[in-house]
Amino acid sequence: MKTDIHPEYRPVVFRDLASGETYLTRSTVSSAKTVELDGVEYPVIDVEISSASHPFYTGKQRIMDSAGRVEKFNQRFKNFGAK
Repeated sequence: MKTDIHPEYRPVVFRDLASGETYLTRSTVSSAKTVELDGVEYPVIDVEISSASHPFYTGKQRIMDSAGRVEKFNQRFKNFGAK
């Protein structure tokens, strides 16, 4: 492998702006902003949405009326192709 071509792989904190949840992981992404977590300072990346605030994972997702949509589609195209 070639040396000195790979980005630095280091601990990074991802912070969900919607819920305030933080995730400590490793990444090659860099940031000028930092945050202190457990007495250690890490670069922080702010994300707008994560599994802590996404409606699918929190159970607050809207359920669409698919039965009404299917009936509307069938009504519109019931005579399509008939001679």
